[in-house]
Amino acid sequence: MLGETTVPPSLDPQNGVFSKDSIYSPEKNLSIRIYLPEKASFDGEKLPFLIYFHGGGFIVETAFSPTYHTLLTSTVTAVNCRSFRFRSRTKTHGMSETPLDELEPRDEAMRKMIEGGWRTVSPNSVNGADDPLINVVGSGDSDLFGLAVFCAFIVYIESGKMYIIESKGGAIACMLLALLFLGTWPAIMTLTERRGRLPQHTYLDYTITNLLAAVIIAFTLGQIGPSRPNFITQLSQDNWQSVMFAMAGGIVLSLGNLATQYAWAFVGLSVTEVVTSSITVVIGTTLNYFLDDRINRAEILFPGAACFLIAVCFGSAVHKSNAADNKSKLQNFNRLNNIHNYLETTSSFQIETNHANSGLGKEKAKEGTAAFLIELEKQRAIKVFGKSTIIGLAITFFAGICFSMFSPAFNLATNDQWHTLKHGVPKLTVYTAFFYFSISAFVIALILNIRFLYWPVLGLPRSSFKGYLNDWNGRGWSFLAGFLCGFGNGLQFMGGQAAGYAAADAVQALPLVSTFWGILLFGEYRRSSRRTYVLLISMLFMFIVAVAVLMASSGLLLISSMLCSPLSSLMIPTLAMAKLSSRRGSKSTILTTPLNSKILQKPTGTFKT
Repeated sequence: MLGETTVPPSLDPQNGVFSKDSIYSPEKNLSIRIYLPEKASFDGEKLPFLIYFHGGGFIVETAFSPTYHTLLTSTVTAVNCRSFRFRSRTKTHGMSETPLDELEPRDEAMRKMIEGGWRTVSPNSVNGADDPLINVVGSGDSDLFGLAVFCAFIVYIESGKMYIIESKGGAIACMLLALLFLGTWPAIMTLTERRGRLPQHTYLDYTITNLLAAVIIAFTLGQIGPSRPNFITQLSQDNWQSVMFAMAGGIVLSLGNLATQYAWAFVGLSVTEVVTSSITVVIGTTLNYFLDDRINRAEILFPGAACFLIAVCFGSAVHKSNAADNKSKLQNFNRLNNIHNYLETTSSFQIETNHANSGLGKEKAKEGTAAFLIELEKQRAIKVFGKSTIIGLAITFFAGICFSMFSPAFNLATNDQWHTLKHGVPKLTVYTAFFYFSISAFVIALILNIRFLYWPVLGLPRSSFKGYLNDWNGRGWSFLAGFLCGFGNGLQFMGGQAAGYAAADAVQALPLVSTFWGILLFGEYRRSSRRTYVLLISMLFMFIVAVAVLMASSGLLLISSMLCSPLSSLMIPTLAMAKLSSRRGSKSTILTTPLNSKILQKPTGTFKT
């Protein structure tokens, strides 16, 4: 309707670009205009492919207008790629030759545009059956950018082989699974410690299967398909700079995990996980925000970080209040049962019990009672009675600082924001970086825990490597914890590539899972004071708000870009999601890029959805 002028294609290069029209579906009246750099027609070079859907509101100009012809010619010249523009069938809002009174209803026009768009970008139409889609970018403006997003989702289902997470939906699925895995393995480790297994033994078992998970991911997902440098190929490339970042991330993560293993005994599973995760987000997400070139929305992201800081304060208060509750329980128990006990300081306590006179062996103590606390202390490996509560908080804060460093280090390893790699050397894939990441985590854990066998800390009994090999009590649980943590970290990093590593830190909601296990399995905070319950609920509420804000800082990017179009463009991704949910099991990706989006201020010039 708006702009009826057309220009013909040119087999003589204009600005170094050939153009040609091609009807690829005569029965549907579907055609495209193809653009090819002049030099590519002689050397046979395989170039990236740009698919452009012209027009806004289904009414702006035709597929072959001078506006879009000039735009695509300039783009192909600038970035050295192949490109084509899509021309829909007649009798839709996008075709100027149709009289206004003969226009089809908008929903019918949209249906035909979707069908035609899919015919245009389907793998067989674009590349042929034996040539998978590689480096394909879809773009458009206004309503037609929505169509580009739809086609991206469908190509995700229908084409390609390599399993790389590029879509927001895939990223969210990865982060939810990571949330479950990373929130469960601490509960398993806590269970083995409470049953009396030395933490050195548990961590050595855990770190073996944690490394094994990374190897499985690298040799399966990292080897599927040719569309990026696979795992084996990258092992021999000159990418040691990125490898160092990945290994540094593995070291700090291993130190953090090792510290939390001791903090769980002093501070409790719920508070430890909330405080460490909150510190991780406050520091790590801030660093990732700048490393990701501010892909997340600062006006949402940083208020979310402030909510995490408030959760840290509530967590410290919960720990202090719960310690006071336990102290009161034990003092009352002493008066009633004549058990010799004494307080060392106002913030710590030590109890010595006579099992024969206490009556603890007659029946199982109820969770949350003083008898339960005494039984737990007698059974567990890490003795906490007589230790200052400051020790637990200091270990917890140290772990949180370590955790805050590992995600930015992994981000640098896979995205090379500091441009340390030589020209032409591809960036590390998630799978390769995760492999090196896990290798360094394994080595540092092995060194430290073997040392702790012979020179233990915090009053633990001395052991030996032979003693570790002969200790099969809880070994299966320890192996399971390592697998859960390994696959959880891998899923987090895979999701981080699509959603931005700042938003991938949303898996720090894992304390919500850990709190569930802590209350269900270990009876944490049973029979505590009302003050402790109020503080606990406040901590969890603030944490939930913070996680929701953190995820919104990434998810709203796609929504805000779609709101630039008329309302109808929002219907197309909705149809795409319906199509996606009805088709399972495919392994493919496509990138979509709105040329008029402010997101393209990034030097790389792409926005992955």
